[in-house]
Amino acid sequence: MNGRQRRQAANIMSVSNGRMESSLVHEILSHLGLANKTAAWGTLGTLRPFLSFNVDKDVQRLLEAIAGQGVDQGTIVDVLTNRNGEQRQLIARAFQERTQQDLLKSLQAALSGSLEKIVVALLKPAAQYDAHELRAALKDISSAEDVGVEILSTRSPPQLQECLTIYKHDFQVEIENDVRSETSGLLRDLLLALAKGTRESYSGIKDYNLAEQDAQALQEAGEMGTGETWIMILTQRNTEHLNRVFDQYQRHSGQEIEDGIQKYFHESAQTALLTLASVIRNIPLYFAEKLHQALQITACL
Repeated sequence: MNGRQRRQAANIMSVSNGRMESSLVHEILSHLGLANKTAAWGTLGTLRPFLSFNVDKDVQRLLEAIAGQGVDQGTIVDVLTNRNGEQRQLIARAFQERTQQDLLKSLQAALSGSLEKIVVALLKPAAQYDAHELRAALKDISSAEDVGVEILSTRSPPQLQECLTIYKHDFQVEIENDVRSETSGLLRDLLLALAKGTRESYSGIKDYNLAEQDAQALQEAGEMGTGETWIMILTQRNTEHLNRVFDQYQRHSGQEIEDGIQKYFHESAQTALLTLASVIRNIPLYFAEKLHQALQITACL
């Protein structure tokens, strides 16, 4: 799975107001084309292109699913969750050409509640989905420190640039302006730094002296109560280097970087920095833990 697919899978587990009908979750999971065999290298992951993809047949199935008196939710789920993002966009374009109607709007008119939210997430292009999630997160301060940091720190530079371009187009405002008006303090400064997308790429050179200097700088800045150094180091250095910094930090301070964040920062700043540290350590593991948490919540419903 890529980052967006994991987020969409996690969204399947969580809904507005923090609840979802358990039966809907199990129905969707039953339709997902999850791998149950060991995959060859290069084909790893659970959401893959549908090998027998036929765009005309899929359009016809969706038309039949939303026509008539009842809506065939099972067919809608079966088609959309067993196609990858590119195939879903092909379906949407073919639907538009055949019916002169927008597939997303047609499905929104036919559906409601949790399933409607999931369908919206599945049918939006990745960059547009991210842009709209960012906007919603910034309007909800409790999401900005989690979802906002996640999107801005896990997307590649080209993906982030496309997302921010769509953000400006769809909302007629630069994301920096929204960040400044909707957030404050260290969270604001962290989001602005991440939105620049200027993290250095890994050159292949391991600079252990710089790693030690950065670790000491983080410890000293934390003790002094200043967050600027933390933001600069955690948003500018490449992740390979930062993992060495985290190791050095543990050696010097006797505690993990997460412990330092919890010691020196509070509330939204703490949550945002903990999210960023988790992403820096291991992006796939970060998303795996998010999905695991969502599944645990679902099991309690």
